[in-house]
Amino acid sequence: MKTLPSPYKAHPWHGIKIGDQSPVIVTAFIEVVPTDTVKYEIDKTSGYLKVDRPQKFSNIIPALYGFLPQTYCDTKVGAYCMEQTGRSNIVGDHDPLDICVLTERTIMHGDLLVQAIPIGGLRLIDGGEADDKIIAILKDDEVYHTWKDIGDVPLSIINRLKHYFLTYKQLPGETPKCEITHVYDKQEAYEVIRHSQSDYAALMSGRV
Repeated sequence: MKTLPSPYKAHPWHGIKIGDQSPVIVTAFIEVVPTDTVKYEIDKTSGYLKVDRPQKFSNIIPALYGFLPQTYCDTKVGAYCMEQTGRSNIVGDHDPLDICVLTERTIMHGDLLVQAIPIGGLRLIDGGEADDKIIAILKDDEVYHTWKDIGDVPLSIINRLKHYFLTYKQLPGETPKCEITHVYDKQEAYEVIRHSQSDYAALMSGRV
């Protein structure tokens, strides 16, 4: 007997799988695109996108931006950040793992799923919380498909990403709360993804 699809929308965080080929190829849920002048983010309860805030200044995210379903940044992600940085008292930010997806195509809206290939990441610490940003390319992108690891990405693109994440929350005159300690390669990105999946499993244990 044929199985019919569910008539209900899957929750983007819990109801969609990261993919059987993770961490080499992952499914990403995109919340924000470069043309957005408002920052959207997922409402964790309903699964719908909500307005987080209008962009205060001229900061424009230079990539598709969203998160990896069924991931969570908690003790394991925090411990890995401490191991890699030599810092102490770092915890995960208690959100799904963020991802930036590079593509030469213009995608005009978020609230969609894409297949992405992780090639590295930014180790961002925000007020003592690990807030990693995985960097990936859109699967089958005609221009960027030759980028296999973070070293293939032009420094100008890395600097744009770094500038955005270091300044998008900061008001003039404020002391920066965010720092990027490392730009890391594909293998380290794989480890961060795996740790975030373990943190998600721990979060959900006993809830079902």
